[in-house]
Amino acid sequence: MRILFYLDDYPHEIWRDALLAENPDLEFRSYPDWGSPEDGPAYALVWEPKPGLLKDYPNIQAIFSMGAGIDHLTRDPQLPKDTPIIRMGDDGLKEGMAEFMAMSVLMHHRQMPYLLEQQKTKNWARVFAPAAKDVQVGIMGYGALGKAAAEKLKPFGYNLVSWSRTAKAPEEGIKHYSGTETIDEFLSGSNILVCLLPETKETINLLDKERLLKLPQGASIINGGRGGLIDLDALEEVMTSGHIESATLDVFPKEPLNTDHPLWHQEKLIITPHVAAITRPDTAANYVVRNIKKLENGEEPENKLDLNRGY
Repeated sequence: MRILFYLDDYPHEIWRDALLAENPDLEFRSYPDWGSPEDGPAYALVWEPKPGLLKDYPNIQAIFSMGAGIDHLTRDPQLPKDTPIIRMGDDGLKEGMAEFMAMSVLMHHRQMPYLLEQQKTKNWARVFAPAAKDVQVGIMGYGALGKAAAEKLKPFGYNLVSWSRTAKAPEEGIKHYSGTETIDEFLSGSNILVCLLPETKETINLLDKERLLKLPQGASIINGGRGGLIDLDALEEVMTSGHIESATLDVFPKEPLNTDHPLWHQEKLIITPHVAAITRPDTAANYVVRNIKKLENGEEPENKLDLNRGY
């Protein structure tokens, strides 16, 4: 089992050790020491590889994205179209996102952005939050990360709903919406909106001004999915007007967010630098080795990318 590894500006040894712990016979090759395509079959484990690099290695049997997002691969015009691409879906990634979403939902429910704003001026501004059962949390995107977030939130007693492109099976403790014809109904009841959709041509700026205004007055937004889901200019406008009370953004169309962007000055906006869910080498190594074995046994791997759907 040969793995070709690519990750800039991060120690590679921790990844090598984690993979070797899963399979001591594994051959780990870190870029630029990938060797030659004639060396035999290999699997790529990469994050933001140089455009055109993957096409130069036709011996790659499958490409593993080091994160849940795959736009860093699909924007490469020379990406091999017939090579399976597998999105990261290890337990560590799901746990991290679920923790971040639970933290963020609780903070917006209990109006912490407002309280932190008042603290700056030493203002003893008391505020009382509604009961969790009276707060509707809408999860936009109900894949592995959305499901993990829902499971973490269920014990708090929130009124949970989800929206997905395709229908989901009935599930206790959460109501599912699907299809573009239900977006407005889903948004109109969501006091706190959790965004976990992948980035596709259909989801770019899906939350434009018109859709942001469908949310209830005083709603909150949390985006841990992809940066292109929300029209940032529209969000700035609806936050300034007060229609959106507060927000937490962990992802942006261009990162880092420009220092002159007006969103930095929104006092009830929490900006985090794409840290909601970090891929952990130990759980990721188990996931990669497990799915390579599935591929070699002729089985379907987990989270294989459907290029037609974009996720």
